[in-house]
Amino acid sequence: MTTPCSTTTTRARFLLLGDSHAGCVGRAARAADLPFVGGPIGSGRDFLTPFFDVDGGDGTDGTDVGFRDPEAGRLYRGFLDTLEVAGLAGLPVPLVCTFGLSAHTVATRQNWDLHRDRHGTLPDTFLHSALFAALVRATVRGALAFYDHTAALGLRVLAPLPPQRVPGMSDPRVFHAAQDVIAAELTARGVELIDLRARVTDAAGHQRPAFCQVDDTIHGNLAFGRLVVAELLDRGL
Repeated sequence: MTTPCSTTTTRARFLLLGDSHAGCVGRAARAADLPFVGGPIGSGRDFLTPFFDVDGGDGTDGTDVGFRDPEAGRLYRGFLDTLEVAGLAGLPVPLVCTFGLSAHTVATRQNWDLHRDRHGTLPDTFLHSALFAALVRATVRGALAFYDHTAALGLRVLAPLPPQRVPGMSDPRVFHAAQDVIAAELTARGVELIDLRARVTDAAGHQRPAFCQVDDTIHGNLAFGRLVVAELLDRGL
């Protein structure tokens, strides 16, 4: 569900774009009366492989993005209209984005079966190898291309790391290793990571129940979203 907000009387503090992990951030911002525009515009898988084109949506300089999914494009255009800008190049506020950060999708077990040893284990040497990093980058190449574009435009982008929740379909060791690769790639592109792992996980690195959405295997709850919003405020948003 998207969580747009009106900016007719209060200027938005940020544009929120992402997958379902952006939902708790939007809900927490609304609960705190923090004005923003945006929300989730698709699922995590939608933003891994190429999902946009640079289409010159403002009709002039060719710097805006066009989402290939029509519904995502409609939502995105509505957010820009609310902000009264034609494209990302004119964005007057920071971008908070979760594209490419659905590490549980990257860690889907069957995707990595080819690399397991005879015991069904992925060796540490593989998880820390250049090959593994290259495979992760290829898997999330669409998101990385998006962050390349925002970096070229000089935008301030902040990306909350996902809740540390690994569903049964995913390999926990791949989840954590892939997340580290993705985080390093975003940092190299000037993205500011919102990393709450030390505050929301137990000794095993799992998200504590207090920050988990009930009856759900991957999402954070409102309490988790509030921590993200508090961090955004601490960084000047």
